This record gives sequence, structure tokens and C-alpha cells, in this order.
Amino acid sequence: MKKLLLLGYCFLMMQNGYAADAGGLKKDAAPPPPHKIEDGYRGTEDEHVMTVKFAKTMHDGATILLRGNLIEHVGDDRYVFRDKSDRIEVIIPASVFDGREVQPDQLLSINGSLDKKMNPPIVRVDHLIK
Repeated sequence: MKKLLLLGYCFLMMQNGYAADAGGLKKDAAPPPPHKIEDGYRGTEDEHVMTVKFAKTMHDGATILLRGNLIEHVGDDRYVFRDKSDRIEVIIPASVFDGREVQPDQLLSINGSLDKKMNPPIVRVDHLIK
């Protein structure tokens, strides 16, 4: 009987130990202050995000990830996208918007491919994060 109680006690202690190590919100560190946030994404540095100026130098068909604003609707699926370095024309099909509305003052991330066959080069957007 003592062995059974000891085994039960050990089992309960193991369960409590595992539960304490589980994921979730850990309040050990404070978030960065608002004045330290430059582009709306808190606490992350994404080295894969590039500037428009750099994207224009890449090869045809290159995968592009940009963060900035849609500032103008040129016509049909064509828009003007701007970040802090430059602006570029982008093609965003209605299916990519998926019914979401975007304002010029909202920071967006767009993912697509560079089409340098067009003059000037454009980005064909596959994914938009608002």
C-alpha cells in the first residue's frame, strides 16, 4: 500500500512539474515602450523585409517582401506602394485583398515576385498582411 501511495505521489509531482514548464504568456519581461516602435511590429527584427529601392535592384522573378503603405489606386488591380526609401507599382488581385479594406495610413506587409520585364519594374503581390 505504501508503494502505491508513493507511486501516486510521484505521479502528481511529475504532473505539476510539467504543467509549470508549459507555454503561454510569460510576464517576465515588459514589452518595448511605444516610442521605440518604428514600424508597428513589436519586438521583432525581420531581416527578410527589404526596401523598395533594394527590391528594384534584384533579378526578375525574385521573391519580394516589403513593408509600407498603399498610397494610390492607379486602375484595375494596379496600386502604388511606398516605403521610406522609394515607391513601386504593384499588382494586387481582388482575391489577395480577400474583402479587407486598406487605408493609405495603414502599415502593410506585401509578399510577391518582382517582374522586371515591365518598364518600370512592378511587384505581383501574392500575400498581403494588414
